[in-house]
Amino acid sequence: MSRRSGILEFAVLGLLRESPMHGYELRKRLNTSLGVFRAFSYGSLYPCLKTLVGQGWLIEEPGSAPAEALAASLAGRRAKIVYRLTAEGKEHFEELLAHTGPEAWEDEHFGVRFAFFGQTSRDVRMRVLEGRRSRLEERLDKMRASLARTRERLDDYTLELQRHGMESVEREVRWLNELIESERAGREQRGGPAEQNRSPDQSQDRSQNQPQDQSEETGGLPRHRGSSRPDPSDDTAK
Repeated sequence: MSRRSGILEFAVLGLLRESPMHGYELRKRLNTSLGVFRAFSYGSLYPCLKTLVGQGWLIEEPGSAPAEALAASLAGRRAKIVYRLTAEGKEHFEELLAHTGPEAWEDEHFGVRFAFFGQTSRDVRMRVLEGRRSRLEERLDKMRASLARTRERLDDYTLELQRHGMESVEREVRWLNELIESERAGREQRGGPAEQNRSPDQSQDRSQNQPQDQSEETGGLPRHRGSSRPDPSDDTAK
């Protein structure tokens, strides 16, 4: 399986875990929610769906009422097929979610993995975020070293392009730092030693007298005021 097709299968399984969909709905969600798939076509999606059905991870079901299906047949149109995740498919997707290998940190795959962080455990989120940050810090060091060696030989426009690329990577590193700190703060609040040693009555009083932490309200993500976070799938951050 190629890396590209593996990312597509992961995304399809993740979207179908949320709800069953037919092919058009899937393609629309891939295009609008996951920017890395903007250029994907039916020619790429349907072979992927057939493969997942053949592996037992999806099943095909009629997508319309019997009368509508009959009308489509009489009109020579193909009735819509709805794809539903099987129990085996859900188990396989959960195994993929738990994977934190180096490919999860790469530009294309990280953007898709991040889109499903809401379904991912906190420990796995932390490992993926820290791995991504480490990968970008290595890239940044290489970019700085290259710029230092070639600065005098570059014209103004090429130099500006190099600086733009570095700034994009630096911006994503700062964003990752915010996310990692937010995840750590949420973990300490729920599982820190002070909280574990607190008596039930003290914990209840604390929860009644203090407002809910922002990281809990947002699922561990920091709130951004007046600024937008970088898109992990944005080519300028590569």
